[in-house]
Amino acid sequence: MSEFVTTSAGDRVAYDRRGDGPALIFVVGAGPWREVDPDTTRTAELLADRGVTAIVYDRVGRGESAVEGVITLERELAAIEALIDVVGGRAALCGHSSGCSISLRAAVDGLPVAALALWEAPLAPPNSGAREWADEVNRRIDAGENAAALDEYMKDMPPEILEIVRSIPAMIEQAPSLRPDGESLAWAESAPHAQLFGGLRIPVLAMVGEATYDIMTPAAESIAAAVPGASWKPMPGSEHGWEPEAMAAELAAFVHATHAADPVARATAR
Repeated sequence: MSEFVTTSAGDRVAYDRRGDGPALIFVVGAGPWREVDPDTTRTAELLADRGVTAIVYDRVGRGESAVEGVITLERELAAIEALIDVVGGRAALCGHSSGCSISLRAAVDGLPVAALALWEAPLAPPNSGAREWADEVNRRIDAGENAAALDEYMKDMPPEILEIVRSIPAMIEQAPSLRPDGESLAWAESAPHAQLFGGLRIPVLAMVGEATYDIMTPAAESIAAAVPGASWKPMPGSEHGWEPEAMAAELAAFVHATHAADPVARATAR
């Protein structure tokens, strides 16, 4: 059964909590919510068996986290902050796709993020047109053109992904929730990654599937080069998705190692 937390922005966010131990919050990318994302739920279940508190939530404006008004990146970050409070005030984040740029922004903005595990961050080099693209997505959202906003958001994605997204009717209804994705990606491509992320002093692991798209490996390499001590690696996965068993094992090892080396997290646990 869903639990709920109210954010500082007044939004009621639905989530599932599994397990006990150091915490990890999954931050999904454009479109998904718990009902249509069994792989994330399965990964959380496996993490719980490995001594991790795993949080899977419906992002603002999706699933059971329905809201009114403009869904800004700030509201999404407020949701993450509220969920971090739920698990004791410090947590690792696992971003998927544009959830990576949202997670990076949360850490850069000073939320109590213990570590970042980033799966296939779709980050192009600086000044690749993301600002103009996000502005067009927002324009269509503001005009109530949800289907057109979804198409615009997905225009550079592989057609098979667009086909999957288009096959789920609620994706169009919930298109206004794409604004934080576009805004975070525009921010993440606004300057060299070393300038944007180089001040982070937390563990960062960037991952890509063994069968992936052209943009993903250079982005992972760039993130790893930008953040002191960060690393990247290929993992079992394809078509922008991971394999839950392998991902859970990797995340559990990463979270436990991070927690053991983090004096703030250990103090919080006491």
